[in-house]
Amino acid sequence: MRDFVSGEYSDFLDKHSKYIIQIERSKGENEMDIRGLSVKFYVRKLTEDDVEAIYQLSVENPMFFRYCPPKVTRESILKDMRAVPPQVDFESKYYIGFFEKNKLIAIMDLILGYPDESTAFIGLFMMSRAEQGKGIGSNIISDCSEFLKKCGYRKIRLAFAKGNPQSEAFWVKNEFIYSGIEKDNGEYIAVSMERAV
Repeated sequence: MRDFVSGEYSDFLDKHSKYIIQIERSKGENEMDIRGLSVKFYVRKLTEDDVEAIYQLSVENPMFFRYCPPKVTRESILKDMRAVPPQVDFESKYYIGFFEKNKLIAIMDLILGYPDESTAFIGLFMMSRAEQGKGIGSNIISDCSEFLKKCGYRKIRLAFAKGNPQSEAFWVKNEFIYSGIEKDNGEYIAVSMERAV
């Protein structure tokens, strides 16, 4: 919010954003202002019009799909855009892109209030290959963590495909710890990690 609002109103929002979100939820509106998820990048929900850009970013990351099959297709992207865990309302899902000018830098599948009300779940986070190794992904995760904390969440949880050294190293570097939960999804074992915000 600090990029869009200044002065006393910004201080008010910083102190009260948790309560504003709770009021909106009580009205049945679970909409979060996702612009606050990044200080540097423009953030917006991704749509069917973005499938080609998502596909191009995804195919640049073959290691991810080596450990977390199946390989990406345009159809699988559309399916992922609509997928939510059992007992989760679609309104809690934010399939979002981080943009610099018109270039898609990163994608994230974020589910609020899952698996419990105080937790936000990252179902997918993937960077453009050209932007990897520059600290940009870590900055995005840091910004997201800070904003989610302001929104009243206490924890971020995620899972990575066991054996993927790139994913594991990234999440460990970003202060995620192993939860002790592993789940066999048939094609890979999902290792759960989390961090306090």
